[in-house]
Amino acid sequence: MSTQRRAGGEAKPAEAKSDAIDAAELAEYHGLARLIERMHRRFLDVVRAGLLRQGIDDIGPVQALMVMLIGDDEPSVRDLMERGYYLGSNASYSLKILVEAGYIDRGASQRDRRTARLRLTDKGRTLRDELFNLEQVQATALVRNEAEAADLKAAYRTLRRLDRIWGDMVRYAGQGLD
Repeated sequence: MSTQRRAGGEAKPAEAKSDAIDAAELAEYHGLARLIERMHRRFLDVVRAGLLRQGIDDIGPVQALMVMLIGDDEPSVRDLMERGYYLGSNASYSLKILVEAGYIDRGASQRDRRTARLRLTDKGRTLRDELFNLEQVQATALVRNEAEAADLKAAYRTLRRLDRIWGDMVRYAGQGLD
């Protein structure tokens, strides 16, 4: 059950909503879906600009985000694809670029020689650290006070919920979503 804040700060349970949403809520949902798409492109532009400021021009923003996803782990290619929701051919191409540029090593798993494991090289760890610092700068610009911190948490919860709902719709073909 969710809660709402009354004018004095005390919490009260949120009332259940009817099944139908009104036109304004539907318009906000449509706007949110478009905003997510636009923000993804904008985020890639921010990463691209950060790469260029660092003098990195041998990879693009998608490959840089793959470096962030690998982090200190040694995921399999399949794990990375599932974590980042990459398509097979796009992920393979991006991994090839990262290996050729010296950001990652790709080797066989010790447990299952058929499975490729990914590991950051020193160059990859340096890039990961630079991207992490860029994220810290962005987060600091976004969260300047308690109210903005609360807004960020609320936005995160809403987007996680939307991700779960959309994932369920894909997984269960829209059946039984409550």
